[in-house]
Amino acid sequence: MKKQPSNIPISKLEDLHTAGAGFDVLRYIALPDLLGEESPTLLYFIGRNLARKFEMESIDDITVIFDTLGLGKLELVKEKKKEKIFHLLSDSVVLRLKGPFNADFRLEAGFLAEAMQRVEGVECECREEINQRIHQVQFSVLYTN
Repeated sequence: MKKQPSNIPISKLEDLHTAGAGFDVLRYIALPDLLGEESPTLLYFIGRNLARKFEMESIDDITVIFDTLGLGKLELVKEKKKEKIFHLLSDSVVLRLKGPFNADFRLEAGFLAEAMQRVEGVECECREEINQRIHQVQFSVLYTN
C-alpha cells in the first residue's frame, strides 16, 4: 500500500479530477448505510480528520480547499470575538439541497472546525444551519477556550 503524505499541499489538489455524482452516492447513500445512526457524528469527525491532512495557513487556504474539493464556495461573512460565521454557496450546494437524498453538511462542519483550529491556533467547534429557502448553508465556528 502506498503511504500517504502527512500533509498534502494545496497545489496537489489540482491533480484531482472527478465528477460529483459518484461523490454524492458515496456521501449520502453508502456512508450513512455503513455508519448507521452514528453517521452525523462520525462524518463530523471524518471531516476533522481530513482537515488534518492538508497544509493550511489562512482562511483563504480553507476556501481554496472547499472550492477545489467541490464542497462549495465558502465565504467568511461575520467575525465576532469568539465566533466566525461562514456561508457556503454554489450551484453544487443548491443541487445537493434539491437532490433526492437528505443532504447534510456534517463533514464540511468538521473539516471547517479543524481547519479553523489549525489556522487560528484555538480550539474550535462548528455547527451548521441549512436555509432551504435560499439554498444556503451557514457555519458558525465557535472558539471553545
